[in-house]
Amino acid sequence: MNVWRWLTTPDPTPGYPPRKIARIAARFLLFLLVVTLVQTLLGATPLRPFVASFWGSAVVVFLLYIPFARILILDTPGASRQGQGLLGGQQKPSASAVRRKERNRYAGVKKGPPGGGRGGRR
Repeated sequence: MNVWRWLTTPDPTPGYPPRKIARIAARFLLFLLVVTLVQTLLGATPLRPFVASFWGSAVVVFLLYIPFARILILDTPGASRQGQGLLGGQQKPSASAVRRKERNRYAGVKKGPPGGGRGGRR
C-alpha cells in the first residue's frame, strides 16, 4: 500500500487498536519533522531572532498546523461523527421550520387554515 494513502485514509475500526495508534504516531512524527525542518531553515535567515523566541516558534507551529490539521484529526472520535448531527442524523425540526412548513402548506389558497389562522375569523 502507498505510504501517503495509508497516512491520509481514516481507519474504520472502532476504538484504538495498535494499527490506528501507529498511524496517529506516524502523522504526528511527520508533522514534527516538517516543523523542525522549517524552524531550521528559518533560523538560517535574518528572521532568526524572531523564530528563536517562544512566540515566533508558536506562530510557525500554528501556521504549519493549519494545512496538517485535516490529516492529524482523521482518526479522532469527533471526526467520525462529523457528517452526522448532534442526534446522530435524526435531527428534530426546529419550531420555526415547523411553522414555516405549515404556513407554506396553505400558500396560494384563498381560504385560510382551519381555525382562522392568525387573524381569526372576520
